[in-house]
Amino acid sequence: MQFRIEDMTCGGCARSVTAAIRALDPAAVVEADPPARRVTVRTAAPQAAIMAALAEAGFPAVAE
Repeated sequence: MQFRIEDMTCGGCARSVTAAIRALDPAAVVEADPPARRVTVRTAAPQAAIMAALAEAGFPAVAE
């Protein structure tokens, strides 16, 4: 699944986004692209749960 995260602007943001997703699913594969403000996630967790975890971490996401 892919998400657009407008507030992810740097490597530190990308690490925070990755940590929020992996807190939900430690086996998740996360590819963050801060310049494009996009993150690709391969996980067994539901999309809604990922979006909720990102919002709680301060990085509201829009599914693409």
